[in-house]
Amino acid sequence: MKFLMFYELAPDGLSKVQANLPGHQSRLREFHTGGSLLMAGPYGAPPLGAVGIFTSREAADEFIAGDPFVLNGVVGKYSIHEWFEVLAP
Repeated sequence: MKFLMFYELAPDGLSKVQANLPGHQSRLREFHTGGSLLMAGPYGAPPLGAVGIFTSREAADEFIAGDPFVLNGVVGKYSIHEWFEVLAP
């Protein structure tokens, strides 16, 4: 089982992305290098939000708790859902 993290962009979130992007990218690299974040990225054009795939609920919670995008209002709403990957090896 994996855990999907969904971010929804705050109404004024795009205006805050550049100021918070370095810290957000650093956090992405930290969790990916550590093995708990498998994939992540924005969706929509222009972006509506983002999706992350985590190996545990705890990792997703920890990522969100310290993410500059959440802490500084880029993200307006987020959720985490269990995902039962059907095609897993």
